[in-house]
Amino acid sequence: MSTSAREVTRRIPLAMVVIRPVKLFDIPEIMRIERESFSEAYPRGLFLVFLENNPDTFLVAEYNGKVIGYVMAYLRPDLEGHIMSIAVDPAYRGNGIGSALLTEAIERLIQKGARYIGLEVRVSNERAIGLYERFGFRKVKRVIGYYSDGEDAYYMLLPAEEWRGS
Repeated sequence: MSTSAREVTRRIPLAMVVIRPVKLFDIPEIMRIERESFSEAYPRGLFLVFLENNPDTFLVAEYNGKVIGYVMAYLRPDLEGHIMSIAVDPAYRGNGIGSALLTEAIERLIQKGARYIGLEVRVSNERAIGLYERFGFRKVKRVIGYYSDGEDAYYMLLPAEEWRGS
């Protein structure tokens, strides 16, 4: 008998979760979460380059010393804050960790001067789309064949002046 990740979700107090910048020693756990969350995992080298270039907007969620989620965000030269990737360990989903990571990333991007925040999401990822819409993101366009498996993405946008904060 198999058990889905949803059935084994660990309930934890969000107040005990620390959101902090990534450190080099976090990369193996981030990669594990990435592999468990996405069919197309980013390579280790990308995480290392991202850490070097975006140390203040590459964040992890930590609970009892264990990395249980991450968000990769950066500010583009045109002042678009961009959420490149966000994921939570399947065993800890449903505790508000994704929302906490997204909130902190948006806050940091706006502090750096972002005029708006953009991201791409699989059209089939209804859970993520719902989260982003609750944060005020709107679907701006459908990007045909965005993912290597041919699936389309929605490009979603949140103007900084519409950010309601945490």
